[in-house]
Amino acid sequence: MKIKLFIVMMLMSSTIMGQRLLTLEDVMSGGSNWYNLQPENKFTQWWGNVPVETTADEVRELVTGKHLFTVDRLNEIAGEKVATSGHNILLPYGKQTIAQVRNGKRRVQIDWKEGRVVWSQEIPEGAEHQDFNLKSKHLAYTIKGNLFVMNADGKAQQVSTDGSTDGSDNIVYGRSVHRDEFGIFKGTFWSPDGQKLAFYRMDQSMVSGYPQVDISQRIAAVTMDKYPMAGEKSHEVSVGIYDVATQKTTWLKLVGEKDDYHTNLSWAPDGKTLYIFELNRDQNHMRLVAYNTETGAVEKQLLEERDEKYVEPMNGLAFLPWDSSKALMQSRRDGFNHLYLLDIATGKTEQVTYGEYEVQELVGFNTKHKCAIYRSNAIDPRTSCLFSLNLEKPRCTLLGADEGVHSATLSEDGTMALDRYSSPTVPRSINLISTESLLSHRPRPNRVVNILTAKDPWQEQGYKIPEITSGSIKAADGTTDLYYRMVKPVDFDSTKCYPTIVYVYGGPHAHNIDARWHWCLRGWEAYMATKGYLLFILDNRGSEWRGRDFEQVTFRHLGNEEMKDQMEGVKFLKSLPYVDKDRMGVHGWSFGGFMTTNLMLTYPDVFKVGVAGGPVIDWKYYEVMYGERYMDTPQQNPEGYKGSSLLEKAGNLKGRLQIIFGYNDPTCVPQHTLSFLRACEDAGTQPDLFTYPGGGHNMFGRDQVHLHERISRYFDDYLK
Repeated sequence: MKIKLFIVMMLMSSTIMGQRLLTLEDVMSGGSNWYNLQPENKFTQWWGNVPVETTADEVRELVTGKHLFTVDRLNEIAGEKVATSGHNILLPYGKQTIAQVRNGKRRVQIDWKEGRVVWSQEIPEGAEHQDFNLKSKHLAYTIKGNLFVMNADGKAQQVSTDGSTDGSDNIVYGRSVHRDEFGIFKGTFWSPDGQKLAFYRMDQSMVSGYPQVDISQRIAAVTMDKYPMAGEKSHEVSVGIYDVATQKTTWLKLVGEKDDYHTNLSWAPDGKTLYIFELNRDQNHMRLVAYNTETGAVEKQLLEERDEKYVEPMNGLAFLPWDSSKALMQSRRDGFNHLYLLDIATGKTEQVTYGEYEVQELVGFNTKHKCAIYRSNAIDPRTSCLFSLNLEKPRCTLLGADEGVHSATLSEDGTMALDRYSSPTVPRSINLISTESLLSHRPRPNRVVNILTAKDPWQEQGYKIPEITSGSIKAADGTTDLYYRMVKPVDFDSTKCYPTIVYVYGGPHAHNIDARWHWCLRGWEAYMATKGYLLFILDNRGSEWRGRDFEQVTFRHLGNEEMKDQMEGVKFLKSLPYVDKDRMGVHGWSFGGFMTTNLMLTYPDVFKVGVAGGPVIDWKYYEVMYGERYMDTPQQNPEGYKGSSLLEKAGNLKGRLQIIFGYNDPTCVPQHTLSFLRACEDAGTQPDLFTYPGGGHNMFGRDQVHLHERISRYFDDYLK
């Protein structure tokens, strides 16, 4: 009886408000309780100009709650289970009562009002990189190295025949090229009417293969990843135009060198021209070239940009829906990423957004009022708010809240947006807002309909939440503001001294601090705060969304300026009476793994413990596109590569350093870590090592929990 009473009391005490401590099962995405601690959400999409909500069981209008149909009803009409959840249903055709569903075998369009199957298409077995066009109902896909198209009638057409089918990947079609850099994430691009397909062909036969060991077999085998390292031979890319009606391919007569980069393919609205941002391998000269899609010939070069360091086109053209002679493009030519109105006939550009801030995304257009809708950090470098820009009489209007980090989807005509945002104190807010850009300074009418404002699930379920703050310090240059997040230990006592962990990334195309829920807190940081650690995270120069000069300061010597800024953060930490200066650790992954290792070796008397995940050790082992953009080639910049190599510093290790990597990492290949181990062995220093066989560059699922338990234990063992 006493034992039972004790158990009941323990269970009660663990659920008292503010008494529960977060565990890795709570805060990691592979954890058993992670989903239950996510803010309330709604799955939404647009049905023409009507916002709808999809649930596991049904689809209904979002604002009115009017029921449209159930998942069971669609399956009943189809005569089989084609839909498993409302989340996988698409309403693609405005006010037509047609729902599109897809399972592993076929894609089906069902008229839920008339109760009939309108159209159906079998999905070929083994089809990968699928690209379906809603207008024509044609499907592009790849099988092994070759590209295929299935037309709306279900007839398969083989576009290519010379793609590699032996697993070598020497020649591949219809896939993302250039290592997914320059905003590229796929390899097929349908014309506006869906009758022609632009596609990539990538010849990698000249690229060296990196050997990956597959231990899942009885006798371990070697597979080769095509991996062009900095300064070595790169792949060659071609662009073809396939006509579904004639089944003929026209190859574009690409200008420039064979190893140039061909990015951000954009179709003209009439389908007669394809626009490509082309970049030389040095990445300091970009041209916008127009190609005739019937002949493949160059029509004209519209513009070019040069930079003494690098140019990085990340977005294609966005043609104005009301004027096909003009398009919006994005450029950093004035030092910040902004929108420019391009005249297609003359190639002349007019800058339409200005200021020391970055346009982060062109969301779309309000066609009724001729506005462009975009996201930017104009209010604060840590925010990302929505704006409407009237292109007839240029004026910007803030849309929705002036705080937090926003994303949005637009109605069919663009007059309304579903605006989702999070702020440091708001886990999630979903609002229906107007996108009209005001043309006067009249008082703004109320045009926001709140759909959802989620409560804090950690607070609601009685977890102790650490104090999380954000502030700024000066960079090592003495003038630039850098933003940080500080996570104080649970039950913080300012009279105590706490072990402190600096979490770092530090590289381009990423940031750690923004004005979303809990200042963009990572779950592991909250967990470590429950264990008595203070955590400090700083976005140094070189990270994203702060302008060209802020990023390019690291050019040709990655790690140097970044570490100087991180050490300014350490100086700030040491000024705080509750930071234990003798118990400082550092942790990061990927570029952050490079930074962690570099900080441990460069400042061995500052950091007692480090955990470096998937680190770059020597940039000459990294891939061409990313590596050469920031470092040039090893042949052009030998001193920079030598200075950034951690192999040269292996003998400096004093504290405890654990390196963790995926044994089959295709991004930061194992040669980095293995070379560093050899260098440490030669120098007589003693790092620790842990690896995930079969793992890639990042860990997923239950491995996330295992990984962070490993990281946490290391700090507990040597820092606490």
